[in-house]
Amino acid sequence: MARRFLALAGLLVVALVSLTAQHGTTNGEWRSYAGEPGSTKYSPLDQINKDNVKNLRIAWRFKTDNYGVRPDYNMQVTPLMVNGVMYAQAGTRRAVVAIDPETGEQLWMWRIDEGKRGEGAPRQGSGRGLAYWTDGKGDERIFSVTPGYNLVALNAKTGVPVRTFGRNGIVDLKTELDQPGLDLTTADIGLNAPPAVGNNVVVVGAAHTPGSAPRTKENVKGYVRGFDVRTGKRLWIFHTIPQPGEQGNETWENDSWSYTGNAGNWGAITIDEAANRVYLATEMATGDYYGGHRPGANLFTDCVVSLDLNTGKRYWYFQSIHHDIWDWDFPAPGILMDITVDGKPIKAIGVPSKQGWIYTFDRMTGQPVWPIVERPVEKGNVPGEWYSPTQPFPTKPAPFDRQGVSEADLIDWTPELKAEALRIAGLHKIGPIFTPPITPGEGGKAGTLMLPNATGGANWEGGAFDPETGIVYIFSTTNPTRLSLVNDPSRSNMNFIQGGGGGEGGGGGRGGRGEGAEAAAGAPGRANLPPTTVFGLPLIKPPYGRVTAINMNTGEHVWMQPIGDTPDNIKNHERLKGVTIPRTGRGGRLGIMLTKTLLFAGERGPLVTVNGQQGSWFRSYDKATGDIVSETLLPANTTGVPMTYMVNKKQYIVVAVAAAGRPAELVALTLP
Repeated sequence: MARRFLALAGLLVVALVSLTAQHGTTNGEWRSYAGEPGSTKYSPLDQINKDNVKNLRIAWRFKTDNYGVRPDYNMQVTPLMVNGVMYAQAGTRRAVVAIDPETGEQLWMWRIDEGKRGEGAPRQGSGRGLAYWTDGKGDERIFSVTPGYNLVALNAKTGVPVRTFGRNGIVDLKTELDQPGLDLTTADIGLNAPPAVGNNVVVVGAAHTPGSAPRTKENVKGYVRGFDVRTGKRLWIFHTIPQPGEQGNETWENDSWSYTGNAGNWGAITIDEAANRVYLATEMATGDYYGGHRPGANLFTDCVVSLDLNTGKRYWYFQSIHHDIWDWDFPAPGILMDITVDGKPIKAIGVPSKQGWIYTFDRMTGQPVWPIVERPVEKGNVPGEWYSPTQPFPTKPAPFDRQGVSEADLIDWTPELKAEALRIAGLHKIGPIFTPPITPGEGGKAGTLMLPNATGGANWEGGAFDPETGIVYIFSTTNPTRLSLVNDPSRSNMNFIQGGGGGEGGGGGRGGRGEGAEAAAGAPGRANLPPTTVFGLPLIKPPYGRVTAINMNTGEHVWMQPIGDTPDNIKNHERLKGVTIPRTGRGGRLGIMLTKTLLFAGERGPLVTVNGQQGSWFRSYDKATGDIVSETLLPANTTGVPMTYMVNKKQYIVVAVAAAGRPAELVALTLP
């Protein structure tokens, strides 16, 4: 009896472990934006494999030209596939559509006309995805956030709004936001990312108008909320800018917490249902490159935050940048990873960043898996700015992209190009990561060369994780930008504080109206700025788009490969005749997806012509080496994260595509 009990207990433990371990998608479905709530973007399907992937053909195309008042040319959606039905957002009206996953036939469609509220929304377009929930007893719902920032719950079988949710199926996300007086029509808040669902809670983040010169420092705050999945009742709210009495409020000096905005979770959100936790990855505060009006470290901006899924209670947090003045906020969801480090199993979360690091923590305790150390960084001289004396530096894994600019980073394909690159770099301030912005002319320099730039590194597409091997794969872009700060009241009311100390804690209160920051390269009247290219060629060495594979059990890089062809302006450049140029890859916004044997990624950039047909390459790569396995020509550029599923014993891959002059569509690939 005792032996039988122990054996059964052992089986129970094994069963529990298998249920709570990260495994990617199951049952051939794709139930969440990133495959499953843990954001792995991994499917164990292998009907499409190394041997036959070269035979992929287009099975169907779902065009979205008429799902709005104008076509969408940058469709970023990743569809869901649950119980034999595909769900997606489509068009500039951000309609929700149900699609037959075998044929591409529309089953139902829902949309709303939000009038001026939708037309003036800060985040337009089709959106990036939906969320699915079921009680397992026949109640199935699809959740979508509209351009006008409404959360809608639809019956997954019919597309009809669930009348018992919110008000006739809709929760107005501009209400119950703990910001009295918010104008429901004009408030600058919205969301492109999908809501996240787990354990009967739907979690919604916030985004605002992107841009380097906000009109005012008093933007809307990007609080994050959890709602009851059945009723739409608000269960909790997390103040990403702490109010008086809340931890972190003291890091917003001179009462800057009261008027500063942004600081939302504008990317997708990760949920650990087994632990009943939600993980946020937040953005910076208003505005992007100058923070003299918000002195202090500014919690909880640029933070990874672990909350209780039911109550919003905070378990732990980590701030990756103290007082961000580079716009290096977290753009992508954290990835749940069950790894083994030095023989110790760890339930981890890895969060890709614009800076080129993946910040890795024990997701239960918040303890870094490998040390993250505070190191001194340069203090700048912009009038009125507040500078943190140190910033956190992860010691492992090593960065997955270039950080900072040095002479060793400059192109050197010919002596002539290297000399010109050195000349151009010498006209700018260069230095390691966290080199601060300058005002034009400071030290005789036009501005600071920033790398990665404000869009990364990694961006909203994030990474993908293979739970069978413990390897994470991250796409990133290498593209420097010039950053210089000017006082231009015609573009913003946030003027520099004259005579400020420019040091830690110096100046920057509300009364001083402390911002006038912008990337000077785009400002009017500044046409005499030096170039940041070399005879039209990139200043920095390639790759310009890459995927890096990292073993998360060791923290070591496995391989790095350029993703995408060498651009024509490089291949055909007159100063490179006779010079052998390695495959450079292309930058852009590229999502990647993993199956049991392959990594899939598309390409952005000018379309190619193959046998008279114009399109863009969609490639598969060997996960072990990064070598190209296959190339499939799609009608346009890949604009969303690919997904895969199995229906009636046949595997499909679906991805959103679009390009200038080519309205967006979903394209399904399968074997003949």
